[in-house]
Amino acid sequence: MFVRLQMIPAQDAMKTWRAIFLHAILFLFFFQLITEFVAAIYAFGLLGTGIPPEMGFVLLFFSPLFLLLVRQPRPRLLLALLFIVLLARIAEPMLTTRGRLILSGVGVAAWLMLFPILLWRASRRANGDGARIFTAALLLATLASILLRTGGSGVDASTMGWGQMIGVGFALIAGWLGWKSRLGAEWELEGEKSRRGVAGMVLGLMAGMTLIYFAFAAPYVMARWTGMDGFWVLLILLVSWSVWGWIWGWGKRTWHHALLHAAGLLFALMLFLAINLFIPPFPNTPDGYPFAADAAEAPITFAWIPFLLMLLLSPVLFAGLYRQFGAILARGPSLRQLAAAFVLASAFLLTAIFAHVFTTTYDYIPVIGPWFRNRFDWVHLVVGIIFVAGVIMAGRGPRAAFNPAYRPLAVLVPLLAMIILTLHYLTTPGLQPLSSKDTLTILTYNIQQGYSADGQKNYPGQLHVMQTLQADIIGLQETDAARIANGNDDIVRYFTNQLGMYSYYGPNTVAGTFGIALLSRYPILQAQTYYLYSEGEQVAAIDALVDVGDVGMRVLVTHLGNGGPMIQQQQFLELVGGRPRRTVALGDFNFRPDTPQYALTTQTLLDSWTVRWPDWRNDQGQEPRDKIDHIFISPDLRVLDARYYAEGPSDHPAITAVIGR
Repeated sequence: MFVRLQMIPAQDAMKTWRAIFLHAILFLFFFQLITEFVAAIYAFGLLGTGIPPEMGFVLLFFSPLFLLLVRQPRPRLLLALLFIVLLARIAEPMLTTRGRLILSGVGVAAWLMLFPILLWRASRRANGDGARIFTAALLLATLASILLRTGGSGVDASTMGWGQMIGVGFALIAGWLGWKSRLGAEWELEGEKSRRGVAGMVLGLMAGMTLIYFAFAAPYVMARWTGMDGFWVLLILLVSWSVWGWIWGWGKRTWHHALLHAAGLLFALMLFLAINLFIPPFPNTPDGYPFAADAAEAPITFAWIPFLLMLLLSPVLFAGLYRQFGAILARGPSLRQLAAAFVLASAFLLTAIFAHVFTTTYDYIPVIGPWFRNRFDWVHLVVGIIFVAGVIMAGRGPRAAFNPAYRPLAVLVPLLAMIILTLHYLTTPGLQPLSSKDTLTILTYNIQQGYSADGQKNYPGQLHVMQTLQADIIGLQETDAARIANGNDDIVRYFTNQLGMYSYYGPNTVAGTFGIALLSRYPILQAQTYYLYSEGEQVAAIDALVDVGDVGMRVLVTHLGNGGPMIQQQQFLELVGGRPRRTVALGDFNFRPDTPQYALTTQTLLDSWTVRWPDWRNDQGQEPRDKIDHIFISPDLRVLDARYYAEGPSDHPAITAVIGR
């Protein structure tokens, strides 16, 4: 069914697209600022493994309270808030972690005041086109976020190096568009209308945007939930959005309201199941460990069905947001009512963020923390249900005549989708198996989720370490950055692509573990994740077979819990077996050489460091008797060299061993 068409001059079409692009940049900046804000707060907790005093900055989420004091906003207030958002986005990537925390927090606070004013202003205009502008802008902002993260190999390309100029360019464009849109001119506004149900719909609106922030603006995050290749996640997601964008751009009615409600509920359920089926049912007693991850999950063909359906149904996010935008604007609430609604919505957003983060930091959160263990799926379900409730409250949605100015969306969305898929292909290195060598350089490196010893985000510095050492096989620990606590950055993909190596991600992010990953210049023939018993944060181990030429090399990678619990090391050694051959076991074991765990391990394996340097002191005068990062080898392997590279780029040293075959 086609909706009623409205003929408009080219000048009005340009005005419409200026508004769309301006709001798209503002939505993109919101997702980027809140991502950096939450990650910076978490970074301070990471340094102290506790609740940091910087947590107090979360009060900036309640900035809409100030709008309760404003009876009639003037254009100068809107321009001031716009300037703060743009300036914060330009400057924050260039600062230290503390500077990023403060400036991105101020940017988020300004945005949470700016957005209600923009909604209030749009609700007073007579043309009734605001819902389409906001929805189209949000769709384009989400696609822009995906494009930047794809171009950056899992990391937002506009926050690193020369890529920061992209953010500067977007800010300058937004400033120009704001000027061309006459945001600073006096407003001619209609009066107030009905205000019923606005708070509930604003809450639903924020829930939809929260889901985009949690996952859909960074689809590699969802790929790490299940282990599905990121290309297929992008393909399915972008095809479904392109189809919806084409239909919606041509003015066709995409969802009858009852169908939209049903699709929304099904989407929320599939989102829950897409995560739930990949959370292993961890045994409560040690005798159930170690166990293989795949053995604990539903059959892979069944487990992926809800995930695929969730991706296919994801356009319901934008269709539902369109309904909510339209219903809010049609009611024409006062600014104070919108401010009160956004105080509630901001409190919900903050609560959802805390809940999301607690699913991995439960061991460090007193009293309530343990309840969030293995509740990652429930967090998303609650947010999804609140979004759908807001859609239901919105009713049948906007009734305005269709504006032909939106037809370019039918082409623009598929075009952006093709660019994103092309970027994914171009940033994925084409790998050729290497010829067999007589020696292998092994590296173990705890990267502290991409932060340096002094708490600064340091992906390039850590990459430089790996490039300099030219290791053939790398075991990484604390790689679980593909979630909001670490900025939704897929750093395993980033390092894999930059180094041109094969990789195995290890435990998926929904299991709440220390992240571990295996990178190799040689093909990884087999790889399996095993979970070890843990009373605190869940831990795991990778057991893989690497094809190093004419023979295979068995490689195990792990990160044990605090203190390297004996039960975990016993279970790890159970995986190793009694008489290992051609085996390397590496990682952050969290125990020192003077512990019973170390003594137990060296009954089966050899410490590569003491094989090369029997008296512990190397030819550089280093004597790391307190190290907790180790490379153990089976007795049949020869150690030609072993090196210790001090902390700095990470809070852990880089440890290497050169193995002769």
